[in-house]
Amino acid sequence: MAVENCTVFTDFILLGLSDRQDVQQGLFVLFLLVYGITVIANLGMILLISIDPRLHTPMYYFLGNLSFCDVCYSSSVSPKMLADFLCEQKKIAYNLCVVQMLFFGTFADVDCVMLSVMAYDRYVAICNPLLYTVTMSRRVCIQLVATAYTAGFMDLTIFTYFTTRLSFCNSSIINHFFCDFPPLLALSTSDRTTTEIVLTISCTCIVGSGVITVLLSYICIITTILRMKSATGRRKAFSTCASHITAVAIFYGTLLFMYFRPGSNYSMDMDKVASVFYAVVIPMLNPVIYSLRNKDVKGALRKAVGTKLCTG
Repeated sequence: MAVENCTVFTDFILLGLSDRQDVQQGLFVLFLLVYGITVIANLGMILLISIDPRLHTPMYYFLGNLSFCDVCYSSSVSPKMLADFLCEQKKIAYNLCVVQMLFFGTFADVDCVMLSVMAYDRYVAICNPLLYTVTMSRRVCIQLVATAYTAGFMDLTIFTYFTTRLSFCNSSIINHFFCDFPPLLALSTSDRTTTEIVLTISCTCIVGSGVITVLLSYICIITTILRMKSATGRRKAFSTCASHITAVAIFYGTLLFMYFRPGSNYSMDMDKVASVFYAVVIPMLNPVIYSLRNKDVKGALRKAVGTKLCTG
């Protein structure tokens, strides 16, 4: 289509999760509760890690950053989604759509890298315990976190640039509840080849490197644990990894389903369901997983609550 015949849209319309008013009201209450738990649980985790000296270790430093990322990328989607449940026309300005993509994608990437960094931390702690203090020094931890944020921001800046080069001439209706890359690509009337190649390379580099790091780390960890003579030592080693393995399986499993399934199996409705889990539910689950399955976190929480009750 010639450029001069292209209608320039300044706003997009999000179809959301449902067009039924009664369903939207129920979803508003449900997701308001989920978002509230997400923010409170993750900020609570950050506060707990900062005030309890027993949690001032590399593992919990990374966990605190993971909680921060969960709050940020959930907040890039949930407030707008909640507002749309109460609106008849679910409009979003083109510029805000781009900003939402940038923030959501950046913090999702950082989350992905952070989980692989945490896997590496567990590898060093279990496979090379005598060198742990030196290998995972404060300087190294800061550098790893900085690398995660830098990689996420650079990756999404490049991809967002290519996305903004696309034309949207035929329709401004996005069959989704937020500005995600797949529905925007499906809506574009431009040649999407370059953008799709960039997306593929982006996902392969970030997700692929994360998956490889996690797999290699846990192959070494499991091998080391199985060689331990003490049953108590094996149980303790497995328990320190259980929460992280659960979080990794949920996060990467959903991510691989969304972005790496065959195009012939692509369904926008299925994508929306997966996106709800990925963008809204997982950020709530991470602090719950780590608090329920971690003795140190539960102990720090009991101590903090007990101190508050005594001083109150």
